[in-house]
Amino acid sequence: MKDLTKGSRIEHSRYGEGIISKVNLTTYEIFFERGGKVEILKSSPDLEILEMENETESSNSESNGFDMNQFEEILSYALDKYGLLQEVVPLGEKWLGGTMILKPANPAMQSKEIPIDTFFHKIVMLRDRLRVLEQNINSHAKLTDEEKVNLQQYISRIYGSLTTFNILFKNKDHNFVGTGGN
Repeated sequence: MKDLTKGSRIEHSRYGEGIISKVNLTTYEIFFERGGKVEILKSSPDLEILEMENETESSNSESNGFDMNQFEEILSYALDKYGLLQEVVPLGEKWLGGTMILKPANPAMQSKEIPIDTFFHKIVMLRDRLRVLEQNINSHAKLTDEEKVNLQQYISRIYGSLTTFNILFKNKDHNFVGTGGN
């Protein structure tokens, strides 16, 4: 696939339509309609070009008063403000390209293989949605402080149940922490 530039519109099988906001050495940072900000390898076969932004058009638009960097900052601020901006959470390097195999105890039943990065993405999305739920509970006008604390305890227990998946995270600061953590 030809190298894409900032502003190019693409389609992804899982995340839908998106716009490339940053081009890194091996990845694109893309804002998707569903899924928010996601970093995807340039070599990903799941990317389909909808509209290619020419480098010259991009630089001309900046000289005509349109500053893409300023637009990115505003967009990032707005998405983050409403909890729609997802943090890029890298999968541990030893798991890249790996497969998770679910093998039933009954030998007559077929095993199921799932790419680890697909499973990892779902775990990260679950964590992000729990964080949004926490924010909504904390800012809810009609819940009493006692009700908020009770609901928060359930969420902390959920985080604790998910600590098993911490082995998948590249960075420890992305790990799940339950009630026993800081």
